[in-house]
Amino acid sequence: MKHLLSAVLLALSSPALAADPAQLSDTEIAHVAYTADNIDIRYAHLALAISDNPEVRQFARTMISDHEAVNAAALELLDKLGAQATDNFLSQKLNEDAEDIIDLLSQLRGAEFDLAYAENELGYHQAVNDLVETTFIPNIDNAEVKALFEQGLEIFKVHEGHAENMVAALK
Repeated sequence: MKHLLSAVLLALSSPALAADPAQLSDTEIAHVAYTADNIDIRYAHLALAISDNPEVRQFARTMISDHEAVNAAALELLDKLGAQATDNFLSQKLNEDAEDIIDLLSQLRGAEFDLAYAENELGYHQAVNDLVETTFIPNIDNAEVKALFEQGLEIFKVHEGHAENMVAALK
């Protein structure tokens, strides 16, 4: 499991990507963020379907609530700006990799699932938070979009900390 997660995390920052994430437009960045949020919501729904661990289940409910709220705010802002999120290579790669992770996670049960889910959440938040902080925010042109990403990053850094604590508790 860790090998697949490592490969996914490398893919987010790899120069082997067909294009450079730093060159994405604001609407393409918005699509990546929306996609990443939806993927984490899918992971959380899987956790609710499989895990009996109360802490894992509470974390999953938080992921659903927080990521849905951020996506709603993003859609509202795009509507206000008369813009639409634009699909791109990175959104597609995230979705492709998520399918592999969901397939692997769905085969696990009990403590093995809980730890794998927690490790995935930690790695996923670390990778996405780093991408947002070091690549996306510095390259976003629209001030309102940038502000929304900065607010979201604060929330998702808290998620990262919770995931880190969850991993430590489950080991």
